[in-house]
Amino acid sequence: MWARAGSAAGARWLGFAGAVAMAAGGWTAGALPARDPWGVWTPHGAGAQIAGALLAYVGLTVLLAAWWAYGRSGASVRHTLRTLGCWAAPLALTPPLYSADVYSYVAQGAMVLEGHDVYQAGPSVLDPAGPGGDAAASVGGNWRDTPAPYGPLFLLLARAVAAATGGALVPAVLALRLLALAALVLIVWSVRRLATGRREAGALWLGVLNPLLLMHVVGGAHNDGLMIGLVLAGLVLARRGRWVAGSAVIGLAVMVKSPAALALLFTGVLAGRAATGWPVAARVAKGLLGPGLVAALVVAATSVAAGTGFGWTHTQGVASAIHTALSVSSDAGLALGEGLRLLTGADPDAVKAAVRTAGLAVAAGVIGWLALRSARGRLEPVLGFGLAVTALVVLSPMVQPWYLLWGLGAVAAVRWDGRAGRVLAVLTAALAYETHPSGATPWYGFLLGALAGLAGWRLLRGETAGARPGTLPGQRTGRAGRAGARR
Repeated sequence: MWARAGSAAGARWLGFAGAVAMAAGGWTAGALPARDPWGVWTPHGAGAQIAGALLAYVGLTVLLAAWWAYGRSGASVRHTLRTLGCWAAPLALTPPLYSADVYSYVAQGAMVLEGHDVYQAGPSVLDPAGPGGDAAASVGGNWRDTPAPYGPLFLLLARAVAAATGGALVPAVLALRLLALAALVLIVWSVRRLATGRREAGALWLGVLNPLLLMHVVGGAHNDGLMIGLVLAGLVLARRGRWVAGSAVIGLAVMVKSPAALALLFTGVLAGRAATGWPVAARVAKGLLGPGLVAALVVAATSVAAGTGFGWTHTQGVASAIHTALSVSSDAGLALGEGLRLLTGADPDAVKAAVRTAGLAVAAGVIGWLALRSARGRLEPVLGFGLAVTALVVLSPMVQPWYLLWGLGAVAAVRWDGRAGRVLAVLTAALAYETHPSGATPWYGFLLGALAGLAGWRLLRGETAGARPGTLPGQRTGRAGRAGARR
């Protein structure tokens, strides 16, 4: 297989075929709405759903194999960007894939448009026959009565979409996908500028051409893409010495999803480093306080201007009420709680909460350690942020597969060919299988993910021994590699 798809051109078209298969399968097995008055995305029978899901899984496998081969082809930056367009295009016009969250976005935008408080009520308050009613009916049961956990900036954008489309389901979803594609462009711009020297093509391979990102930012239209793009753009500005502008942009990212605030800590490191000639105490004060104050002003202004207020500060924990099997701390807390209940009669919920809190405490310790290493010049701050937010994801009480993307671009830009980049590449292969095209999490997804992760790890171990420093493990070098890069 490697011999046939080892060239950049061969891997590109193999991946395109995989993306087409994923998109085709999504028309019957994707996250279809409960009702679509347009008759475009209509549910099908069980046989069509199973066939579509099989086609999508085969396509995903082909796309992952092509991505892996592409990383070892020595492709140029220009070729990689064109390949990104080829792989993203088939996923741009499908029904929502791998998640139904975009229906929540549409419904919440309609709620803001109609004057409902999205931080007090869920999409179920919408009139089923009114704007956003079809989207509200398609929201998963866990979220129908759940207040929005998103920031005012994103809700303002969702409101604009609802106003422009009248809340009609298909146009609104496609408009939000356009927003996701714009976020993808911003991620590309940022990763290219954060990457240094000859690392740009490899950084784009891991951080942007990544199948997990294509699945969930393009196919699923997740607003995580917008948060990631704004954070990375803010870090670009901060690393160029424009830490005030960078902090403001990161403040906007916080107004999409709150985990973006972690980037302010490492922006502070960059700001403190830039204050050459200042007393040490002043540099520390600038780093600790400056970015936070700038971002706080942006957050306050956005909350007031959006008209949704500061209710978002009270809804950040709504997602943690739902157990996800990818959360290590939740799984450990559940197992320990049930064990103690059987042995001592202890309250399992209290034990689970304590373990989850301990997980966040460990994450805080890791983040502090990474920030300290960055401040002392032992770790590149952008890489420090990528590792820190990844640690937060791993130890959070609620984890979704696409959360891995939060730190992916930052790690890829600085150290795509290092140990962290290799681990993220393996996790990409594993987590891609965790979600069914409909957004469900079937048991066999974890089995397929484990097998894919094991296969990726074995490939890396087998290829690392022959790799030259500065190349992806197994990437061809010399005349063959240069030929692939020119195609």
